[in-house]
Amino acid sequence: MRRAADGWHIVLRIGATDHRVWSKEPPVVGASYAAELPFNGDLEARAYAARRLWRAMNGRAPGPAFHKLSKQRRERLSAAIRALDAHTAGGSYRMTAEALFGKKRIPDRAWKTHDLRNRTVRLVQGGLALVRGGYRKLLQPGRRHK
Repeated sequence: MRRAADGWHIVLRIGATDHRVWSKEPPVVGASYAAELPFNGDLEARAYAARRLWRAMNGRAPGPAFHKLSKQRRERLSAAIRALDAHTAGGSYRMTAEALFGKKRIPDRAWKTHDLRNRTVRLVQGGLALVRGGYRKLLQPGRRHK
C-alpha cells in the first residue's frame, strides 16, 4: 500500500492473484467498500476486475484474466523496453542492436540501411511511447488509439 497525490494505491494478494485497488481515503480494516464504475470506455474491463476481486474475496476462483497479450506482443514489448534502456544509457543504435540481436548479425558496412537498424529505431521509439503513457493502452484490449 502506498499513498500518492491522487489517493491510496493498494495491492491485495488473494491466493496467487494480485488485485490492484485505488481509494480516495486510507483504507480501514473491517469497513465496507463499494466499487465505483464510471460508464465510460473502460467499464467492461473495470466490471470484470471488480467481479474477479469479489470472487477472490469470497473464496472462489477469480477466473481468467480479462485479456492476455500474445507471446509475440510480449516479446516485442520486452525488446522495446530493453532497447530504450540501452539507448537512454548512452548506447548508439548500433550498440543497442548488438545487445538485442547479437554482434554477429550486425553488418560492418551498410549499417545505415540495414533492416536491423530500422527495427532497433522502431523498438526505441516504441519504448519511448510506452514511457510517455502508451503503456496504458495495454490495459485496454481490442481498442485502437490514435
